[in-house]
Amino acid sequence: MAASALQPERHLLLLAGGGGRHRPLLRMLPPLAPRRHRRHRLPLAVRVSSGDGGGGGGFTSAVEKRSVPGAVGEEHGARGEEELEGEAAAGALELRWPPWEGLAERYKLIGATSLAFVICNMDKVNLSVAIIPMSHQYGWNSSTAGLVQSSFFWGYALSQLPGGWMAKLFGGRKVLEVGVVTWSLATAIIPAVAGFMPGLVLSRILVGIGEGVSPSAATDLIARSIPLQERSRAVAVVFGGLSFGSVLGLLFAPPIIQNLGWESVFYIFGLLGIIWCIGFESLKERQLGDNEGLFNLGQSSAGSGGLVSSAVSSESSDSSLEDLQNSLKDVPWGAFFKSKAVWAMIYAHFCGSWGHYTCLSWLPTFFSEELNLNLTEAAWVSVLPPLGSMVITSIAAPFADNLISNGVDTTKVRKICQTIAFVSPAIFMILSSVDLGLPPWEIVAFLTSGLALSSFAFSGLYCTHQDISREYASILLGITNTVGAVPGIVGVALTGYLIDSTHSWSISLFAPSIFFYLTGTAVWLAFASSEPQDFSKSESEP
Repeated sequence: MAASALQPERHLLLLAGGGGRHRPLLRMLPPLAPRRHRRHRLPLAVRVSSGDGGGGGGFTSAVEKRSVPGAVGEEHGARGEEELEGEAAAGALELRWPPWEGLAERYKLIGATSLAFVICNMDKVNLSVAIIPMSHQYGWNSSTAGLVQSSFFWGYALSQLPGGWMAKLFGGRKVLEVGVVTWSLATAIIPAVAGFMPGLVLSRILVGIGEGVSPSAATDLIARSIPLQERSRAVAVVFGGLSFGSVLGLLFAPPIIQNLGWESVFYIFGLLGIIWCIGFESLKERQLGDNEGLFNLGQSSAGSGGLVSSAVSSESSDSSLEDLQNSLKDVPWGAFFKSKAVWAMIYAHFCGSWGHYTCLSWLPTFFSEELNLNLTEAAWVSVLPPLGSMVITSIAAPFADNLISNGVDTTKVRKICQTIAFVSPAIFMILSSVDLGLPPWEIVAFLTSGLALSSFAFSGLYCTHQDISREYASILLGITNTVGAVPGIVGVALTGYLIDSTHSWSISLFAPSIFFYLTGTAVWLAFASSEPQDFSKSESEP
């Protein structure tokens, strides 16, 4: 048995040294084996890591090609080592640019989607800055200017459900591309139609429609491409782009308008969306299979490593009108509205949007009139809440994902995050509305902190749509976001009416938001759930 056990070593020695002097070579074997291991393993590992990582075949071939020369003869060792070191250095240089070259495709896709949301809010806030010189040029009063700004939310509200349905049918990627093109072109034509009020209102409605389908499209992309343990971070990165877009829009729009005229801000921001679409075409979309935590639509062809390459087959893309109607009928609408968890999401979305839209619309005026800040100070202070949201989002998302990865129940994590998102702004608004004799900058800090902490909702409410149904996540977000758009239409106008009637910011702005934040917390804790639900089965059982 001992002799047979040494047979493989004898063959290796024959290959290495030739001839039949086994005993001297056998004595040299222990020091030689580690030395060769050190000489070839390190360059080999570096070389493999610098490759494309496209599958097991590439790794095997690399090992075979670099292992054989070192075993055949010692004279090839030095030259092989030099070649490997040179190739490793070249591979390291290749990885440095572009910096995203080594990222997985799903991370590139999420980054590009987040960039689309940055442009989305830049095109949303540009009018709030440009409306001042436009009003002076065309002689608009406050009511007319308010009509122009509120027209965005009509398109935004009307497009939520259709956007969710189209994302389910055609895939979020295609719907997102159409949405970006729509709002970018509608933004670019605003200078041409600004003097014709119906055309201007229609253009802003189109901007709202384009941006309205985007949340559902992004939700569909995340649900198809990102596993549960990474979902909070993916949602935070994508929807966090909205806060970053608000900051960039508020910072860059004023100097662009002052130096190039108000028309230029619409041309430049609209062009950014077109450039994004061109770059987005170069990204590949891939889904994770069922065995990796995601559903398989059955419409996609299998890819390598359990991946599927496309959300929708070419056959479904060419569906007839009858097929589209049938697909709309197949959506289990009744099952949605029989679920307490869905109703909890609907009400929570309404409550969160009321505080968000009313505060962001009226806080600049509050800072100016109530805190006696000048217009420049009020403009800079208005940037603080979205900046704070970016910071909190970067903390909340890993916090939620780490809890889930460590075995904490997903429903419990979503409830914790959403409770923080609701209770925090409610507390800070109470402190701001009570006359405590605080200096203006402390009130600014309170409101900024409260609105920033509301970004925990990205790891709470905004993840729950995908948790309970990855298949219908986009449609569910369309439902809740439709209701969530109502405060943009009703809440902003009602706040202005209450201010004129009561002359009290506490009653007009803060009290309704506090009420909805607290009642939304109670409903969310009582009925919210992240347990996956088979709505199609629930629909068929009755």
